[in-house]
Amino acid sequence: MKNILITGGGSGIGRVTARRFLEAGWQVGLIGRREATLVETAAGHPGALVLPCDVTDEAAVDAAFARAVAEWGRLDVLFNNAGSILISRLIDEISWQEWRGIAGVNIDGMFLCARAAFRQMRRQDPMGGRIINNGSIAAEAPRPGSVPYTVSKHAVTGLTRTLALDGRPFNIACGQIDAGNAMTEMVEAVVTRGAPQADGSVRVEPAMDAANVADAVLHMASMPEGANVLHMTVMATNMPFVGRG
Repeated sequence: MKNILITGGGSGIGRVTARRFLEAGWQVGLIGRREATLVETAAGHPGALVLPCDVTDEAAVDAAFARAVAEWGRLDVLFNNAGSILISRLIDEISWQEWRGIAGVNIDGMFLCARAAFRQMRRQDPMGGRIINNGSIAAEAPRPGSVPYTVSKHAVTGLTRTLALDGRPFNIACGQIDAGNAMTEMVEAVVTRGAPQADGSVRVEPAMDAANVADAVLHMASMPEGANVLHMTVMATNMPFVGRG
C-alpha cells in the first residue's frame, strides 16, 4: 500500500486531495496546524494519520515526518500543499510582518517539508519517492497587488525545478501543480465578490470543483517509476489566465 504526506490537510485543496487518496486506498498523513480540522478530514478513513504540525517550525516538521515513517516504514509521496495568501494590496501598503507571514508558509514551510521528504527518500531502501509542490498560476501571471504571494510562488517553481534535477541520482521525482480558481474557501471571494483585473476593474471569475485538482495530483503521484509530470496547470476553463492583462 502506497503512502503520502499532505500538508495543509485540514481544509481546501489539501482536504479534498487527502480524501481522494484515501478513497483510492492510499495511507495518508495529514499535516496542519489545527488538529480539529485534520480529524474532520480523516473522519471515517482508517488509513489516515493525523499529524498536527506548523510547517514553519523546523523541529515540528522533522518530528511529523519521523512519526509518519515510523508508522509506515518509508515515505512514497509528499504533496507540499500548505499555503497562505494576502488580500490584494500594493507593495507600499504591505507590512514586514505580513510579508514574513506569507513567506514563512509559502517559502520556508515548502523548503522544510521538501527537505524532510528528500532526506527520507534519499536514505530509505529502496531509495526514491516523489515530491509534488502546489504552485499557482501566479507563478506565471500575477494578479494585481499580489507581491508576497506571487514572489513566493515563483520560489516554489525554483524549488520544483531544482529538486527535479537534484533528485535524479536518488530516484526522487519532483513536479508542480498550478491550480486556477479551484473552489475552496480561499477562492470563494473571487467567485462571489470578484477579483481585481489588470485593467483596474473587479470581476467575478469562473471556478471549478477542487476535486479536479485532487484527481490531477493523484495522477501525478501514480506515475510509474521513471516517469514524471514536471509541471501541470489545471484551471477553470474560462478564467482570465490565457490573455490575462
